[in-house]
Amino acid sequence: MQLIEVVDKRTARQFRDVARKIYKGDLNWVCTPDPVLEAIFNPAKNPFWTHGEAIRWILVNDKQELIGRVAAFINTNKAFTFQQPTGGMGFFECIDDQEAAFCLFNVCRDWLTGRGMQAMDGPVNFGENDVFWGLLVEGFMPQSFGMQYNPPYYKAFFEAYGFSHYFEQVTNHLDLRKPFPERFWKVAEWIRRKPEYSFVHFRKADSMKFIMDMKTVYDAAWQFHENFTPIEPDILQKTLQQVYSFLDEEFIWFVYHDNAPVAFLVMLPDLNQMLGPLNGRLDWWGKLRLMYILKTKKFTRARISIMGVSPQYQRMGLEAGIFWNMDQMMQHKPWYNELELSWVGDFNLKMRALHEAVGGVFAKRHITYRKIFSEIPVEQRSAFIPVDTKDQFIKGN
Repeated sequence: MQLIEVVDKRTARQFRDVARKIYKGDLNWVCTPDPVLEAIFNPAKNPFWTHGEAIRWILVNDKQELIGRVAAFINTNKAFTFQQPTGGMGFFECIDDQEAAFCLFNVCRDWLTGRGMQAMDGPVNFGENDVFWGLLVEGFMPQSFGMQYNPPYYKAFFEAYGFSHYFEQVTNHLDLRKPFPERFWKVAEWIRRKPEYSFVHFRKADSMKFIMDMKTVYDAAWQFHENFTPIEPDILQKTLQQVYSFLDEEFIWFVYHDNAPVAFLVMLPDLNQMLGPLNGRLDWWGKLRLMYILKTKKFTRARISIMGVSPQYQRMGLEAGIFWNMDQMMQHKPWYNELELSWVGDFNLKMRALHEAVGGVFAKRHITYRKIFSEIPVEQRSAFIPVDTKDQFIKGN
């Protein structure tokens, strides 16, 4: 076996082709568009390069056949906030061969160790955790755009190598053909009658305003989470640019209290429903095909990828108000029949309770693993987000 660093167009193409080989014939898998994948490893397109670095490799056998791939990266804004400096590995794909898998894990460990890291999380992304994060261990079904899909045998590789659970990620599905629980609407009615609150959906014409409003709420809502770092407007702007062509303005909602942003929800049509026939290739012909598909087919599924409420406004029913407005909007889009609520970590008890309250049904489970390089086995788990963040905020102010 031979590891080859990705350094040019040829090896980058081979890196992408590994996945096409692994999943050939698997109807559940949808290939990530080549430009989306390459943008992650392009310093001009991924803002995380301003405070981090990344590298990737392909693995070939003695016949020079592609048998695996992997990437390693360090986000310096996060790496040194853990108990030990921690990097990441991801975009792992491998044939069913433990020796090959361990070769890929080892090269990540060695590269990270050489840069002062003492642990690695995986499989994760060189970016925000709403996409390409965690190993699928339950619910091997077609995934929504950005959600990880992998063969079941990967789990044995990670655990045999010494990775341990850092946190679990649960995704629930919501059947839009079924009514919401009545008690949920009572809370929504109560909050909507308060004149100091307003519910507004995103408008492309005012995108920068909404980006800054999202940052305000995000930074407040996640401030009590372990290893929190404020989100960067550049990241939000570049993410918006990636989904602009199929973004529905009525799928992103904000709540304002006396015109100040206090909550938001982001939902996107599931682009994976349209990408399957393209096999990841978005050259000029692929773009024409995608435009035709988007014009002739309708999305039936959307994904809620993130939601946040400022601590002082939690437990006030704002989430119910958002879902009420979203439900009213979805009634005018009857072709949608399912929402994916993804993903919620086992450290976020409040959001898990919200998914249950709206009628979400378990669909799939991912695991984010951590491998600590110490010779003495050590196991860590992500800290829970405190349930009483509202009380903590009040005490701190």
